[in-house]
Amino acid sequence: MNATSKTRVSLLGGTGYGGAELLRHLLFHPAVEVVKVGAIDHIGERVGDVHQSLLGRTDLIFEEMTPAQAAQDVDLVFLGVPHRVAATLMQPLIESGVKVIDLSGDFRLLDADVYSQYYHGPHAHPELLGSFAYGLPEVQRENIANATHIASPGCFATCVTLALLPAARAGLLREARVQVVAMTGSSGSGQTPRIGTHHPLRATNLKAYRALDHQHMPEIVQTLTLQGAIGLKLDFIPVSAPLQRGILAVAFVQVPADFDDTQAQAILQTAYADDPFVRVLEKRLPEVNAVKGSMYVEVGGRVVDGTWTCQAALDNLVKGGAGQAIQSMNLMLGYPETLGLDAPPLWP
Repeated sequence: MNATSKTRVSLLGGTGYGGAELLRHLLFHPAVEVVKVGAIDHIGERVGDVHQSLLGRTDLIFEEMTPAQAAQDVDLVFLGVPHRVAATLMQPLIESGVKVIDLSGDFRLLDADVYSQYYHGPHAHPELLGSFAYGLPEVQRENIANATHIASPGCFATCVTLALLPAARAGLLREARVQVVAMTGSSGSGQTPRIGTHHPLRATNLKAYRALDHQHMPEIVQTLTLQGAIGLKLDFIPVSAPLQRGILAVAFVQVPADFDDTQAQAILQTAYADDPFVRVLEKRLPEVNAVKGSMYVEVGGRVVDGTWTCQAALDNLVKGGAGQAIQSMNLMLGYPETLGLDAPPLWP
């Protein structure tokens, strides 16, 4: 890449919350020019009229375009369409030779049968599984830097994996059964109104959903297995919380009787010593308000009577979504990893 030129990118699927978050960062990224934004709705409307926070900050309009058109005259395409749709659009993008970062779940898993089970249908292009780098820099930094196609992780998968990654690397997830409860904000359900995300029903409510059957479960196990877990069994309960943004994950790991907070803290510090967006806490536990609107993820926990509660908090739309995809883009293109992403969280 010429040092004086900007990377030209397009976004296919730009009208949802993930698309809004991608544009919020990409439009002001010092090394990027957003050339075009494709969508199936709001065609011909200005980006700032749909994503109101961007009003007056861009002249881009939403266009109807094919994958081939999205790839034309750009260096990289962000794919922000739903699961099972992304797989049907990928082949022409790959054939164009353009770099691709896919934010759907269609290319995260390695096993087509597992994909079929958790995404409720066969994969459109199972021959492509395994050909994408998994876009979690804390575990795949070198692979991402050398990749041309990236599958960006899910929001729950990012949060739970980062909570448990130090334990996996320390050999504490061998033949283990781990229970996880994770609470998420409503933006993780997308912008389409549904009975479960309707404000009057969610604003003062908590409820579990897809208990022990969430599509991010195999993604978490797959990643942790590659990082030292052996025979891991995961019981995962996602909880719909009365928040707009954020995830808090609490995982319960059984540890030896003599394992204590000092050992846990040392494992966390070692695991994340080189990760610019991970904050290892000592004096308090992770919370959503401390990372909201930012790329930062907090990790921490406590050890009591042979149980280590491994905890993590992040913003599902930023580190759990669009921001992490841009972090991968920075690595893939040789830019500083934090470029355009290191703004502090909102507070409160």
